[in-house]
Amino acid sequence: MTGAERRKQILSLMRESSKPLSGSALGSATGVSRQVVVQDIALLRTEGHSIVATARGYLLDEPRHLTRSFKVCHNTEQTEEELTTIVDLGGCILDVMVNHRIYGKMSAPLNIKNRRDVQVFMNNLRTGKSTPLLNVTSGYHFHQVAAESEEILDEIEAALREKNFLSELLPYEKEA
Repeated sequence: MTGAERRKQILSLMRESSKPLSGSALGSATGVSRQVVVQDIALLRTEGHSIVATARGYLLDEPRHLTRSFKVCHNTEQTEEELTTIVDLGGCILDVMVNHRIYGKMSAPLNIKNRRDVQVFMNNLRTGKSTPLLNVTSGYHFHQVAAESEEILDEIEAALREKNFLSELLPYEKEA
């Protein structure tokens, strides 16, 4: 395992834990010494991760978000309405994914969290830098959306349904 992979695993372990994790415990989980973990924590902090050291171990100080996948369908002209609906209700669109019948699953990170991000994305589409992935699947695509609570995700789902953007999952999509 490379150092970058180990630091990614350390972040993952801290995200999954509800209590502080000691350097020794993180070292055991990643196969290195406590001192290597201390160095990794320092590197993660320089990358911008907010890690707090307590007497009982390390905590990742970042808001916890829940995620939900939404299958939606609309045309290119409705993209901005779909994205603003999600961000206006407090969601962050993490990615877009299409399930193409020949090429399989294709996805791209978006990280659209506010109207400014929506405008930047839409401007990139308008200036011809790219076309939306939904064009290769007749408008059908998936978004992974993060929010602070289940209630927010429920509101987003209801709003997408009300605007007729939400699509039902096919049996084979429920397994994925």
